[in-house]
Amino acid sequence: MKATVPNIIEKKKRGEKITMLTAYDYSTALIIDRCGVDILLVGDSVGPIFSGYENTLPVTTEEILYHTKAVSRARKNALLVSDMPFLSYQTSFEDAVRNCGLMLKAGAEAVKLEGGQEIADLVRKLSHSGIPVMGHIGLTPQSIHSLGGYKVQGKTEDTRRKLIISAKSLEEAGVFSIVLECVPEDVAKEITENVNIPTIGIGAGRYCDGQVLVINDILGLFEGFRPKFVKKYVDLAPLIEGAVKNYVEDVKTGKFPEETHIFS
Repeated sequence: MKATVPNIIEKKKRGEKITMLTAYDYSTALIIDRCGVDILLVGDSVGPIFSGYENTLPVTTEEILYHTKAVSRARKNALLVSDMPFLSYQTSFEDAVRNCGLMLKAGAEAVKLEGGQEIADLVRKLSHSGIPVMGHIGLTPQSIHSLGGYKVQGKTEDTRRKLIISAKSLEEAGVFSIVLECVPEDVAKEITENVNIPTIGIGAGRYCDGQVLVINDILGLFEGFRPKFVKKYVDLAPLIEGAVKNYVEDVKTGKFPEETHIFS
Protein backbone atom coordinates (compact mmCIF):
# COMPACT_ATOMS: atom_id res chain seq x y z
CA MET A 1 0.00 0.00 0.00
CA LYS A 2 1.26 3.48 -0.86
CA ALA A 3 2.47 5.28 2.27
CA THR A 4 0.69 8.55 3.08
CA VAL A 5 0.83 11.06 5.91
CA PRO A 6 -2.36 9.67 7.53
CA ASN A 7 -1.22 6.04 7.47
CA ILE A 8 2.19 6.98 8.88
CA ILE A 9 0.31 8.49 11.83
CA GLU A 10 -1.87 5.36 12.04
CA LYS A 11 1.24 3.19 12.40
CA LYS A 12 1.93 4.71 15.81
CA LYS A 13 -1.64 4.01 16.93
CA ARG A 14 -1.24 0.38 15.85
CA GLY A 15 2.17 0.05 17.45
CA GLU A 16 3.91 -0.59 14.11
CA LYS A 17 7.52 0.57 13.78
CA ILE A 18 8.26 3.08 11.01
CA THR A 19 11.29 2.79 8.73
CA MET A 20 12.94 5.75 7.05
CA LEU A 21 16.09 6.07 4.92
CA THR A 22 17.69 8.88 2.97
CA ALA A 23 17.78 8.76 -0.82
CA TYR A 24 19.46 11.17 -3.21
CA ASP A 25 19.36 9.57 -6.68
CA TYR A 26 16.98 7.65 -8.94
CA SER A 27 18.79 4.29 -9.04
CA THR A 28 19.27 3.96 -5.29
CA ALA A 29 15.76 5.20 -4.53
CA LEU A 30 14.34 2.59 -6.88
CA ILE A 31 16.00 -0.18 -4.84
CA ILE A 32 15.10 1.26 -1.43
CA ASP A 33 11.48 1.85 -2.40
CA ARG A 34 10.87 -1.76 -3.40
CA CYS A 35 12.28 -3.00 -0.07
CA GLY A 36 9.30 -1.80 1.95
CA VAL A 37 10.79 1.33 3.55
CA ASP A 38 7.96 3.58 4.77
CA ILE A 39 9.59 6.98 4.20
CA LEU A 40 12.26 8.21 1.79
CA LEU A 41 14.03 11.36 2.96
CA VAL A 42 15.85 13.65 0.57
CA GLY A 43 18.02 14.93 3.40
CA ASP A 44 20.28 17.95 3.46
CA SER A 45 22.85 15.32 4.42
CA VAL A 46 23.20 15.25 0.62
CA GLY A 47 25.71 18.07 1.19
CA PRO A 48 28.42 16.10 3.01
CA ILE A 49 27.47 12.73 1.47
CA PHE A 50 26.92 13.60 -2.18
CA SER A 51 28.66 16.94 -2.72
CA GLY A 52 31.53 16.79 -0.22
CA TYR A 53 30.51 19.84 1.82
CA GLU A 54 31.92 20.11 5.33
CA ASN A 55 28.39 20.23 6.80
CA THR A 56 24.78 20.77 5.71
CA LEU A 57 24.84 24.59 5.81
CA PRO A 58 25.92 25.22 2.17
CA VAL A 59 23.07 23.10 0.73
CA THR A 60 20.67 25.18 -1.36
CA THR A 61 16.99 24.91 -2.13
CA GLU A 62 17.87 24.27 -5.77
CA GLU A 63 20.03 21.28 -4.80
CA ILE A 64 17.28 19.69 -2.71
CA LEU A 65 14.78 20.33 -5.51
CA TYR A 66 17.07 18.57 -8.00
CA HIS A 67 17.45 15.47 -5.82
CA THR A 68 13.75 15.50 -4.91
CA LYS A 69 12.81 15.34 -8.59
CA ALA A 70 15.20 12.42 -9.15
CA VAL A 71 13.95 10.41 -6.16
CA SER A 72 10.28 11.17 -6.91
CA ARG A 73 10.64 9.49 -10.31
CA ALA A 74 11.70 6.26 -8.56
CA ARG A 75 9.32 6.32 -5.60
CA LYS A 76 6.17 4.24 -5.95
CA ASN A 77 5.36 3.10 -2.41
CA ALA A 78 7.21 5.18 0.20
CA LEU A 79 6.21 8.61 1.47
CA LEU A 80 8.67 11.16 0.09
CA VAL A 81 9.87 13.86 2.49
CA SER A 82 12.33 16.61 1.59
CA ASP A 83 14.55 18.53 3.98
CA MET A 84 14.27 22.30 3.88
CA PRO A 85 17.84 23.62 3.81
CA PHE A 86 19.33 26.43 5.84
CA LEU A 87 17.81 29.86 5.05
CA SER A 88 15.00 28.39 2.96
CA TYR A 89 12.43 28.91 5.72
CA GLN A 90 14.02 31.12 8.40
CA THR A 91 13.80 34.46 6.58
CA SER A 92 10.01 34.95 6.37
CA PHE A 93 6.67 33.14 6.30
CA GLU A 94 6.35 34.04 2.64
CA ASP A 95 9.74 32.56 1.71
CA ALA A 96 8.99 29.43 3.74
CA VAL A 97 5.59 28.80 2.12
CA ARG A 98 7.02 29.43 -1.35
CA ASN A 99 10.07 27.20 -0.90
CA CYS A 100 8.15 24.39 0.80
CA GLY A 101 5.54 24.61 -1.94
CA LEU A 102 8.27 24.20 -4.55
CA MET A 103 9.30 20.94 -2.87
CA LEU A 104 5.76 19.59 -3.25
CA LYS A 105 5.69 20.72 -6.88
CA ALA A 106 8.97 18.79 -7.37
CA GLY A 107 7.41 15.58 -6.07
CA ALA A 108 7.79 15.65 -2.28
CA GLU A 109 4.73 14.82 -0.21
CA ALA A 110 5.97 16.53 2.96
CA VAL A 111 8.86 18.68 4.13
CA LYS A 112 11.11 18.44 7.20
CA LEU A 113 12.08 21.51 9.24
CA GLU A 114 14.63 21.75 12.02
CA GLY A 115 13.60 23.61 15.14
CA GLY A 116 11.32 23.43 18.15
CA GLN A 117 8.92 25.78 19.87
CA GLU A 118 10.36 28.74 17.96
CA ILE A 119 9.04 27.49 14.59
CA ALA A 120 5.58 26.48 15.82
CA ASP A 121 3.88 29.49 14.18
CA LEU A 122 5.58 28.68 10.89
CA VAL A 123 4.49 25.04 11.08
CA ARG A 124 0.93 26.22 11.69
CA LYS A 125 1.11 28.50 8.64
CA LEU A 126 2.49 25.72 6.43
CA SER A 127 -0.12 23.24 7.66
CA HIS A 128 -2.89 25.72 6.87
CA SER A 129 -1.38 26.03 3.39
CA GLY A 130 -1.75 22.29 2.82
CA ILE A 131 1.94 21.46 3.29
CA PRO A 132 2.55 18.46 5.60
CA VAL A 133 5.48 19.06 7.96
CA MET A 134 7.82 16.67 9.76
CA GLY A 135 9.58 18.22 12.74
CA HIS A 136 13.20 17.73 13.81
CA ILE A 137 14.52 18.45 17.31
CA GLY A 138 17.49 17.47 19.45
CA LEU A 139 20.72 17.76 17.51
CA THR A 140 19.77 20.02 14.61
CA PRO A 141 22.74 20.06 12.19
CA GLN A 142 21.81 23.46 10.73
CA SER A 143 22.46 24.90 14.22
CA ILE A 144 25.84 23.26 14.86
CA HIS A 145 27.59 26.58 15.45
CA SER A 146 25.15 27.69 18.14
CA LEU A 147 25.14 24.18 19.65
CA GLY A 148 28.93 24.08 19.73
CA GLY A 149 29.24 21.09 17.40
CA TYR A 150 27.66 17.67 17.00
CA LYS A 151 26.73 16.96 20.63
CA VAL A 152 24.05 14.90 22.34
CA GLN A 153 21.16 17.17 23.37
CA GLY A 154 18.85 16.93 26.38
CA LYS A 155 21.40 15.77 28.95
CA THR A 156 20.51 18.44 31.52
CA GLU A 157 17.14 18.93 33.18
CA ASP A 158 16.71 22.31 31.49
CA THR A 159 17.48 21.07 27.95
CA ARG A 160 15.38 17.96 28.55
CA ARG A 161 12.41 20.12 29.53
CA LYS A 162 12.90 22.33 26.44
CA LEU A 163 12.86 19.29 24.16
CA ILE A 164 9.62 18.01 25.68
CA ILE A 165 8.01 21.45 25.39
CA SER A 166 9.21 21.74 21.79
CA ALA A 167 7.77 18.34 20.88
CA LYS A 168 4.37 19.25 22.32
CA SER A 169 4.45 22.68 20.63
CA LEU A 170 5.23 21.13 17.25
CA GLU A 171 2.46 18.57 17.67
CA GLU A 172 -0.05 21.28 18.54
CA ALA A 173 1.13 23.33 15.54
CA GLY A 174 0.38 20.44 13.18
CA VAL A 175 3.50 18.36 12.43
CA PHE A 176 2.65 14.76 11.54
CA SER A 177 5.85 13.31 13.01
CA ILE A 178 9.07 14.39 14.71
CA VAL A 179 12.66 13.30 14.17
CA LEU A 180 14.60 13.06 17.44
CA GLU A 181 18.33 13.24 16.79
CA CYS A 182 21.08 12.45 19.29
CA VAL A 183 19.09 12.61 22.53
CA PRO A 184 19.33 10.27 25.53
CA GLU A 185 17.09 7.22 25.24
CA ASP A 186 15.03 8.10 28.32
CA VAL A 187 14.29 11.57 26.92
CA ALA A 188 13.19 10.11 23.59
CA LYS A 189 11.01 7.60 25.45
CA GLU A 190 9.30 10.34 27.46
CA ILE A 191 8.63 12.41 24.34
CA THR A 192 7.33 9.38 22.44
CA GLU A 193 4.92 8.54 25.25
CA ASN A 194 3.65 12.11 25.51
CA VAL A 195 2.83 12.92 21.89
CA ASN A 196 0.19 11.35 19.66
CA ILE A 197 2.28 11.59 16.51
CA PRO A 198 5.16 9.28 15.54
CA THR A 199 8.70 9.96 16.71
CA ILE A 200 11.51 8.83 14.43
CA GLY A 201 14.86 8.40 16.09
CA ILE A 202 18.41 8.80 14.88
CA GLY A 203 20.69 8.21 17.81
CA ALA A 204 17.68 8.39 20.14
CA GLY A 205 17.45 4.80 21.35
CA ARG A 206 14.94 1.98 21.18
CA TYR A 207 11.66 3.57 22.22
CA CYS A 208 10.93 5.86 19.27
CA ASP A 209 8.12 4.90 16.91
CA GLY A 210 10.59 4.55 14.04
CA GLN A 211 14.19 4.91 12.97
CA VAL A 212 16.04 6.81 10.23
CA LEU A 213 19.59 6.42 8.94
CA VAL A 214 21.61 7.69 5.99
CA ILE A 215 21.66 5.10 3.20
CA ASN A 216 25.39 5.59 2.51
CA ASP A 217 26.16 4.84 6.15
CA ILE A 218 24.30 1.53 6.30
CA LEU A 219 25.89 0.45 2.99
CA GLY A 220 29.42 1.36 4.07
CA LEU A 221 29.79 3.91 1.26
CA PHE A 222 30.72 6.94 3.37
CA GLU A 223 34.24 6.59 4.71
CA GLY A 224 34.28 9.78 6.73
CA PHE A 225 33.10 10.14 10.34
CA ARG A 226 30.73 7.36 11.44
CA PRO A 227 28.48 8.27 14.43
CA LYS A 228 27.93 5.79 17.27
CA PHE A 229 24.27 5.32 16.31
CA VAL A 230 25.05 4.02 12.79
CA LYS A 231 24.82 0.30 12.04
CA LYS A 232 26.71 -0.75 8.90
CA TYR A 233 24.77 -3.57 7.23
CA VAL A 234 27.27 -4.16 4.44
CA ASP A 235 30.70 -2.75 3.55
CA LEU A 236 30.42 -1.84 -0.12
CA ALA A 237 33.40 0.51 -0.37
CA PRO A 238 36.07 -2.23 -0.63
CA LEU A 239 33.86 -4.22 -3.03
CA ILE A 240 33.54 -1.21 -5.32
CA GLU A 241 37.25 -0.51 -5.03
CA GLY A 242 38.01 -4.11 -6.00
CA ALA A 243 35.69 -3.98 -9.01
CA VAL A 244 37.19 -0.73 -10.26
CA LYS A 245 40.74 -2.04 -9.86
CA ASN A 246 39.80 -5.18 -11.82
CA TYR A 247 38.30 -3.01 -14.57
CA VAL A 248 41.42 -0.85 -14.77
CA GLU A 249 43.65 -3.95 -14.93
CA ASP A 250 41.48 -5.58 -17.65
CA VAL A 251 41.55 -2.50 -19.84
CA LYS A 252 45.30 -2.01 -19.44
CA THR A 253 46.06 -5.67 -20.25
CA GLY A 254 43.55 -5.96 -23.08
CA LYS A 255 41.24 -8.41 -21.28
CA PHE A 256 38.31 -6.02 -21.74
CA PRO A 257 36.44 -5.76 -24.00
CA GLU A 258 36.12 -9.43 -24.93
CA GLU A 259 34.38 -10.93 -27.95
CA THR A 260 31.03 -11.04 -26.12
CA HIS A 261 31.17 -7.24 -25.70
CA ILE A 262 31.80 -6.47 -29.40
CA PHE A 263 29.27 -5.63 -32.15
CA SER A 264 29.78 -7.32 -35.55
